[in-house]
Amino acid sequence: MKIVETFQAQARACDELGSPLYGELLRRLVDDYERGGVSTAVLAGHENDSGPSALALRLLGSVHRLVLAGEVPELAVFYPSVGGEWDPVLGWEAFEQVLHSHGGEVRSLLNQPPQTNEVGRAAALYGGLLRISGDLPVRLFEIGSSAGLTLRADHYRYDLADGSSYGRPDSPVRIADAWPLGSLLTATGLRIVERVGSDIAPVDPLSEQGRLTLTSYVWPDMTERLARLRGALEVAREVPADIRREDAVSFLRAIEPVPEHLTVVWHSVMWQYLSPSDQEAGTAAIEALGAQASASAPVAQLSLEPGRRTPSSSHEFLVTARVWPDGERRILGVAAPHGVPVAWEV
Repeated sequence: MKIVETFQAQARACDELGSPLYGELLRRLVDDYERGGVSTAVLAGHENDSGPSALALRLLGSVHRLVLAGEVPELAVFYPSVGGEWDPVLGWEAFEQVLHSHGGEVRSLLNQPPQTNEVGRAAALYGGLLRISGDLPVRLFEIGSSAGLTLRADHYRYDLADGSSYGRPDSPVRIADAWPLGSLLTATGLRIVERVGSDIAPVDPLSEQGRLTLTSYVWPDMTERLARLRGALEVAREVPADIRREDAVSFLRAIEPVPEHLTVVWHSVMWQYLSPSDQEAGTAAIEALGAQASASAPVAQLSLEPGRRTPSSSHEFLVTARVWPDGERRILGVAAPHGVPVAWEV
């Protein structure tokens, strides 16, 4: 069964990435689903959802939202995100009860795609920008922006193991051990002068509902991720970004180079949510933008996306760049799924 397979794979990923709470819940959900428990009713109609649609995380995030909103205190006592302490037996019993008592609400929330807007991925994007930007001011455009938190990447602080740091020294967002080495990041005068993003369902980081949505998709026992998000929400109050309700292809087709500026299109772990036809059209739009570039008005595509170096290679979260006029694709580094750490390549 597709749901069983995808939930089992996500459980392994949660274990490996440091969330025993979600790993345990997903294994319990698999057992419940296979015996025809309450999860079968909650997930009815989603049996054929694709793996990249992240059904498991949509379910867990929907329940986490109820926890954060104070609607299910019987489960909140087990969620560290609200001061609780996880118990694998009692926690599952409370989770199962929530599916019984709030099944309709959870089902409605399942229709929303994950909107983590993972702040840690800014380490890959910002570091990549330091490697390619040179001295020109940067116009930054993002597709799949969600709340636009990564558009504020230069206002976060990136700490290295040797005690050095990049970014804004007094930032409420401190990303520890962002990069093992900083020597490859040579730009010194990075200036972002324009921040524009698009999303088919943008989230307002200044609203209570927007903050709730973003926090609900962070795994509740991963306290560093939660701290980064909460700091980024503070930064969003200080640093404006223009986030438009627009599909990626239309947004990309409207961008044009500007003389004496570097125009950058970046994105992180969103390409998989585009249909094959939109992926093809989006690639064509980026290449058409690159074809308009010149030495005085360069264009770049910078991304953190899962991919393969060769058809036979395993999947990695690759930091890649194309800079026009030449447009050659380069692999700059490899990141963890949530962005930290990033290992840069020559």
